[in-house]
Amino acid sequence: MSKSGVSVTPDCVSSYNELKLGKGTIKYIIYKLSDDYKEIVVEEKSGDADYEVFRDKLVNAKSTYRGKESKGPRYAVYDFEYELASGEGKRNKITFIAWSPDDAAVFPKMTYASSKEALKNALNGLAAEVQANRDDEIEFETILKDVSRGKR
Repeated sequence: MSKSGVSVTPDCVSSYNELKLGKGTIKYIIYKLSDDYKEIVVEEKSGDADYEVFRDKLVNAKSTYRGKESKGPRYAVYDFEYELASGEGKRNKITFIAWSPDDAAVFPKMTYASSKEALKNALNGLAAEVQANRDDEIEFETILKDVSRGKR
């Protein structure tokens, strides 16, 4: 359970384990808070390797609070694959992304921020973490540069 009282559903962990052990069948998972803000649930999981499709889903996510819809924060796990600069082959890093757009409503942003650790702690084996608040912070090359150097 998180500081905010939000719990992580078992499907969040089983989907993550499927990504981690599935050898490419799942490329990413997007998590969200349930409509009542009491649980973290899987919003979508996909094997689509097109990063722009994934990014667009984050950028266009919506949250509703007290009947008002606004841009919505999300958590995501993405299996980044990249070539080593030395030419020694490919590497994968399962990366946790906390997406909280600057122009999202305050309550959802606060609830997501105070619930993040509960989800991260439930997902064993994450290689990197990215906190993104602006669209340019979730560009493929921006994240990949940091993930491949181990900076985030």
